[in-house]
Amino acid sequence: MTLSKGMTMSRFSYGAKLTPDEVDGGWVVTVRDIPEAITQGDDVESALREASDCLEEAIAARIDDQRDIPIPSPLMSDEYKVYLPIQTALKASVYLAMKESTLSKVQLASKLNVDEKEVRRILDPHHRTKLPTIERALQALGQQISLTITSTQV
Repeated sequence: MTLSKGMTMSRFSYGAKLTPDEVDGGWVVTVRDIPEAITQGDDVESALREASDCLEEAIAARIDDQRDIPIPSPLMSDEYKVYLPIQTALKASVYLAMKESTLSKVQLASKLNVDEKEVRRILDPHHRTKLPTIERALQALGQQISLTITSTQV
């Protein structure tokens, strides 16, 4: 992802298309911006729940592999909005802010006055990190958390 300085991505909801599975029944879910995020569900509700899990794993893999995380495209009329779970969204925010700042893990650890292993845990999508720790890391990177609550009614 390429952003102008100071414009770290802050929205982690992606459009997901549900297509009827003619062979097995149910719905196949694809996420246009994250091509590797493909899953399915027996009904719309379960398909969207699976889509969120699949999106989380796809973003986690991108962080682990140090790959880009694409900016979500505007939602198309035939798509449902799928949200990245908050813990992963926050970790992705730290990851993106680090890439933007070009700080190394060692340099961020120094700014936070912690061991470099702690920064690795903060960036590890599968490690549960306490919110104040993520908040401190983002602040050290010049970022601030802002919360928006959105209705998820289908």
